[in-house]
Amino acid sequence: MNAPDEAYLRFRNVKKTYDQESLVVKDFSLDVAKGEFLTLLGPSGSGKSTVLMMLAGFESVTSGDISIDGVSITRLPPYRRNIGMVFQNYALFPHMTIEENLAYPLSVRKMPKARVRERVGEYLGLIAMQKFGKRYPGQLSGGQRQRVALARALIFEPSLVLMDEPLGALDKKLREQMQYEITRLHEMMGYTVIYVTHDQTEALSMSDRIAVFDDGVVQQCATPAELYELPRNAFVADFIGENNFIRGKVCAVENDHVQIRLPHGEVVGARCATGLKLEQEAVLSVRPEKLFIEPTRHDSDNRVQARYLTRHYVGDFIRYYFEVTEGVEITVKVLNDLTAPQFSEGDTAGLVWLSKDCSAYPAR
Repeated sequence: MNAPDEAYLRFRNVKKTYDQESLVVKDFSLDVAKGEFLTLLGPSGSGKSTVLMMLAGFESVTSGDISIDGVSITRLPPYRRNIGMVFQNYALFPHMTIEENLAYPLSVRKMPKARVRERVGEYLGLIAMQKFGKRYPGQLSGGQRQRVALARALIFEPSLVLMDEPLGALDKKLREQMQYEITRLHEMMGYTVIYVTHDQTEALSMSDRIAVFDDGVVQQCATPAELYELPRNAFVADFIGENNFIRGKVCAVENDHVQIRLPHGEVVGARCATGLKLEQEAVLSVRPEKLFIEPTRHDSDNRVQARYLTRHYVGDFIRYYFEVTEGVEITVKVLNDLTAPQFSEGDTAGLVWLSKDCSAYPAR
């Protein structure tokens, strides 16, 4: 895994089991820099939320260690960890006004009342809700409540902020607004964030790095661009963004490049993301936007013949569906403009792409 130069938060060989037989989190090690926005991404049950709960102190660590700024917190109770949390369900006190909700974490820390009022006013300004201080949570929209929950998690200046699916209850437009709000405050204030989501688009747009979980193991931890362009294995390639997969057999290997023979005999080149061997069964992955339909002005060194099936109009782009071999469909994304091609069902076309834009993995 990639690691920052100076670790502020450190996980070392952390494991978690509930039944003393199967591990939910398997030997998790990761360094996080101060001020970094790290997202834990993965399907339900992959272990990402369990890691967050162990960091917060709501779940015990079976073995291993978690430290913040060089000090182990593994055995500390949650209230001594100085960590802020934002939940999907807001977790605001319904009987308190917004001002009282924001003041609560300061009051329990015995901050002077004058300073509490000053800080509450400052944070209402940060989330652009100065006029809503006297209202109750039930009088706010979902997006407004989530902004208040975010401000309450930050107002006592915690060393670390944890966010567990904080936007899951919001509709698409509100989610996008809150994504901007969270990243804006992060850039402005520089706090460290550990963010849990199963939404890949959310992770790609907000994070400095993303750790992709599957079955309790981090499959890859990298920047959004590296995860998308250079997935380490087939799981990451499939989970991050759209991808096409075609099975074949390795017919040549040269350093980090392989040649794959497809079922109909075409030979195509690809990056060798893992150690493939000659004659090994492999799966080729190529993203829909990296494919082009002939004729095209784009450079290419790979080509397959495919049969047109149908297309879906999405608005700003069009998805074309082709069959490259019996039962194997492939999708091509094309911008919706005057050059978008027209086909009838059963037409054939050449699909082309660059070998540097696709990867080959061992077939499962």
